[in-house]
Amino acid sequence: MKALVLMNMGGARNKEELEMFLRNMFNDKNILTIKSDFFRSLIASMIVYSRLNSAWENYEEIGGESPIYKLTDKLIAKLQEKLGDEYFVTQAMRYTPPLAKRTVLELEQRNIDEVILFPLYPQYSTTTTKSSLEDFEEAAIHKFNTKTIEPFYKNKNYNDLIIDDILKTINSEDTKDYNLIFSAHGLPQKVVDKGDPYQKQLEEQLIILKDMLKERSLEFASINLAYQSKVGPMKWLEPSLDNELKKYKDQNVIIYPISFIIDNSETDFELKIEYKEIADEIGIKNYKVCDCLNDNDKFVDTIISLI
Repeated sequence: MKALVLMNMGGARNKEELEMFLRNMFNDKNILTIKSDFFRSLIASMIVYSRLNSAWENYEEIGGESPIYKLTDKLIAKLQEKLGDEYFVTQAMRYTPPLAKRTVLELEQRNIDEVILFPLYPQYSTTTTKSSLEDFEEAAIHKFNTKTIEPFYKNKNYNDLIIDDILKTINSEDTKDYNLIFSAHGLPQKVVDKGDPYQKQLEEQLIILKDMLKERSLEFASINLAYQSKVGPMKWLEPSLDNELKKYKDQNVIIYPISFIIDNSETDFELKIEYKEIADEIGIKNYKVCDCLNDNDKFVDTIISLI
């Protein structure tokens, strides 16, 4: 029997899981690239101690839990229904349960031979795709015949769905009245300088999306890529979303979260609440944020076509 494993970062469903998420994330050698496990763990503990309470306040503003699990469960249920008995569909989260070790145990108990790993990261990054795949491989120790789905940011069906989502969010309004910003999770510049292809792939996808919009005769006041979630003093990828928004006083803005497939705290809190407050302060007339694809039926079909 085969298994399809959806991979993502995870998210907190309570304050204890938020602490676990932060601790696991900052102990990840792909996130904090410190060679010494001891010093990485020490710094991780300091970061968790300093951030936990303020981060939990943010979670409380979106109901006390990340939406990522309920939405992923819906996606899994739809995939399972369409794929039938040929596949067992499950998930492995990087920083909160179900962690890869538990997923591997579940696959062993079901006598799974072949595993297709589907990272729900459209673009490749060492901090997301590589980290999740290494985590699974470390847990599995060559127990399965494994295939990995490559980054799908160029896939036409996927990009068509992004455009459909943007149009749905604008509703009947004229696209020319909106500045379209594709917002991606930021990375420290040094990560990209070491060869991480994330920024390059985002810029490639932006060109693809612009061409597809032109083919569909859809015009926006402007179309740009920006980066959210910057933390700390080091240099991060630019332009930052807060600086990009400053250009659009008295104008309309629509945001598409281009590096996410499933809504999470970074879309529901950061984009829809935190950056909305920034937009209001700037004087942006109308600020809209698209939902992620989540369990979109056509995206379910896209996943099936990719596997």
